[in-house]
Amino acid sequence: MATIKDFSMIELRVGRIKTVDDIEGARSQVYRLTVYLGEEIGTRQLVAGIKGKYTREELLEREIIVVVNLEPKRIANVESQGMLLAASSADKLALLAPDKEIPEGSKIF
Repeated sequence: MATIKDFSMIELRVGRIKTVDDIEGARSQVYRLTVYLGEEIGTRQLVAGIKGKYTREELLEREIIVVVNLEPKRIANVESQGMLLAASSADKLALLAPDKEIPEGSKIF
């Protein structure tokens, strides 16, 4: 079981999706997202397996919650520099987001 100390090591921030692109040659339903995370962090590139659930138009300018202190990982031959948070059930996916507008880069605790 994770402890409070374990959980405190995860850095969550509010980000805003600025671009949504297909990844040429990807074998799965992934988008390359450019997410702005405020002045302190700047812009990060994320690869997210949400293409079958969201259109580009639904994602552009949307606020999301991002794990910003993960090791970068190559997904579909693209470096992903974080992870967005989502909830899922058998047939649904919902991106996690603040319930009110809040500046990009705001910390989640």
